[in-house]
Amino acid sequence: MPKTLKLFSLLLLCYNLCIAQQFSITGKVTDKEGLAIPFASVIIKNTSKGVSANEQGIYNIKTDNSEITLIFKAIGYKNNEKQLQLISTSTTFNCLLEPEQYTLNSVTIKAGGEDPAYRIIRETIKKRKYHLNEVSSYSRDVYIKGLQKLVGAPKKFFGRDIQKILSLDTNRSGILYLSESQSHYYFEKPNKIKEEMFSSKVSGRNNAFSYNKASDLQINFYDNLLLESSGLSSRSFVSPIADNALFYYNYKLLGSSNENNVIIHKIAVEPKRKNDPAFRGIIYIADELWRLTGVNVNLTSDAGINLLDTLNITQQFVKVDQFYMPSTIQFNFNGNVLGFKFKGYYVGMFSNYAVNQKFPKDFFTSEILKITKAVNKKDSLYWAENRPIPLTQEEKLDYKKKDSIAVLKESKHYLDSVEKASNNFTLGKILITSYSHNNRYEKIRYDFDPLVRSVLFNTVEGFALKYGVTFTKRLEDRRYYSIRPDLRYGFSNKTFTASLSGNFYYNPVKRAQIGGSFGSSINDLNNYGSMDLLSNSVNSLIFETNLSKFYKKEFGNVYATRELANGLQAYLGLSFTNNHALINHSNTKIRDIADKEYTSNNPFTPDVETYLFPNYKAASMNAQLSYTFGQKYITRPDGKFYTEAKYPRITIEYRKGIKNLFNSNVDYDFISAEISKENISSGLWGYSSFSIGGGTFLNNSSVFYPEFKHFRGNSSLVFPPNLRKFRYLDFYLYSTSKHYFEAHYEHNFAGFITNKIPLLRKLKLEEYVGVNFLTQPDKRNYTEFFFGLQRLLFSVSYGYAYDGNKKVQQGFRIAYGF
Repeated sequence: MPKTLKLFSLLLLCYNLCIAQQFSITGKVTDKEGLAIPFASVIIKNTSKGVSANEQGIYNIKTDNSEITLIFKAIGYKNNEKQLQLISTSTTFNCLLEPEQYTLNSVTIKAGGEDPAYRIIRETIKKRKYHLNEVSSYSRDVYIKGLQKLVGAPKKFFGRDIQKILSLDTNRSGILYLSESQSHYYFEKPNKIKEEMFSSKVSGRNNAFSYNKASDLQINFYDNLLLESSGLSSRSFVSPIADNALFYYNYKLLGSSNENNVIIHKIAVEPKRKNDPAFRGIIYIADELWRLTGVNVNLTSDAGINLLDTLNITQQFVKVDQFYMPSTIQFNFNGNVLGFKFKGYYVGMFSNYAVNQKFPKDFFTSEILKITKAVNKKDSLYWAENRPIPLTQEEKLDYKKKDSIAVLKESKHYLDSVEKASNNFTLGKILITSYSHNNRYEKIRYDFDPLVRSVLFNTVEGFALKYGVTFTKRLEDRRYYSIRPDLRYGFSNKTFTASLSGNFYYNPVKRAQIGGSFGSSINDLNNYGSMDLLSNSVNSLIFETNLSKFYKKEFGNVYATRELANGLQAYLGLSFTNNHALINHSNTKIRDIADKEYTSNNPFTPDVETYLFPNYKAASMNAQLSYTFGQKYITRPDGKFYTEAKYPRITIEYRKGIKNLFNSNVDYDFISAEISKENISSGLWGYSSFSIGGGTFLNNSSVFYPEFKHFRGNSSLVFPPNLRKFRYLDFYLYSTSKHYFEAHYEHNFAGFITNKIPLLRKLKLEEYVGVNFLTQPDKRNYTEFFFGLQRLLFSVSYGYAYDGNKKVQQGFRIAYGF
């Protein structure tokens, strides 16, 4: 090669290296007093690429260009545009932002007149739908950072030292959760989304995946109602520029400023009534364009949010082509629960927008988020180079400390010591809680039932013991199999039963498993159950009320279940049973109530002890298909996870009693269908849930009581809630071998009424109403009406039950749990 050519090649290589050189700019964003401006935005001019300062105002941005113009912006401050000529690969540039001067021109407001803000708001409301729909699709990169920390806690909780348990400092404060994630996010109207997470980090959990989800940060103030189904409240919140916003908000123009030849109005918003589902704070609106340029609003406990004292939402926008798209959104929160004072934030940064792009026909599927195995494998060097919000010193220490502890916790010595302590046998574990023995090397675990829940009483068996042990073997990719033997002995009827069951969960992505069981057991006559064994024991011994009725069966069965398509779950089961009716053998009671006696184990002859059915054998097949319309899901390395569906679920069941197979005595065909949906939002009016089902025995030539269609009845004051559960219906009397139709409906007003009553407002009670309906040949047009109040996991209701037009029962009911 000629020397000149070699020299030219060398020069070209040097030039390319210079061109590829990356420059790093670091600095601090402060106000004129020198105070840090948290989470100020730093954007490269004429792009949607940018970063955010951290909580201490520190930022770091990287670029391949030696000449760059940065725009520094924060809500309430003037934008500061700086052109930089970069020489060194590492440059420090501190930026000062001055408060925006919002001048309020002289305005004369006559008596009965209104603030100028109202005209601006009306014009903005007129343009709401236009701005809501002007962008039909987009893609963007998303960075999410979440932090939750305790800032105060009691010294002890249930006798345990909180500082040691949660690794807090001497002031009992510290970071509880710190995570970061990066993903590609795609959107197309009306509600198609797709997200691919490509990096994730969780402090102290090196093998964990962040639960950050870009769609959780999707909030658009051009929507009429916001934060629907967020869990913050049972109702939605009204946007300050909703169509009906003037009914919920007072407005005040605080001033106007000129920003790049656009007049920006600063408007204070506050609820008309203290407890309205509305925000209070500041919104910024561009004159003539009538669009939002910034939002800084709060929700307080007065607005009905749960668990939190205050939630602050700030949103900034960046111009992409002729559109304004969110560049950052931040949720700051604080609260106090049982003396645990906490605060934190979730911040989302959006960059690299592509607006109104055309996606391929099958680009969007039911998979809304995909997380692969590699996302948590990025090292600290990667994050140092790629996180758009620098870590604070506290966050750096948290990562360092917890990641070091995580490495220690993954060591053989530590895991052996933890496992030894966990496997330590104590009397308290075996008596009250439960005892488990784990072997992580073999990936096996034994779980022993607590003895206190193994002692029971009913009038059929008298005092009885029921005990079981579960063996579980973990396999790769979240697969496992388990085996469980169960033993039971009744001391009054002197009957011993034993069974062995097992299942193999072989495909988590397809939610697929197979299983089976065989042996003998004592079962409730109602296959949905009546009361749990402990409740029935208490009711029997203390209140002389034996509500549950039993029969014995020897059995063998196998089943398989699998997802056939997204949202479509199939089940197939085959079983053979030898069934025996039972009678009472015990009259034991702790408290003898006058004029009250135990009833027969036959619910149809309560005063006379008779057998409900003859001994018989039954071979049967059960097939079910369940389909949820529009089911969305998340794919993670550890399985497939459904999200709450927007549309109803349909379930179809077919059961067949097979005559003469293994001397089977049954001969029937039963088919049923149900459609249901829970938590249907009604916006400000709360939410509804319903279930409608019906079925019939196409053939009932030979069907015995255990194979009847049963219903979820209730005869007790306190019960676990279930949408399909009747509140006053007998557990057994109205089971049928013919046809039936049932419907259940509940509506929770989410405080729409109680929030207007001063004495009830602070309790945050939610009022609800409901109706249950059943008709079948022996119980036509049975209807229950009820109304009540609910708070978190508890509710109290009062209702009436009608048999046709005749009122047959009424009274209170208390529900607990989910």
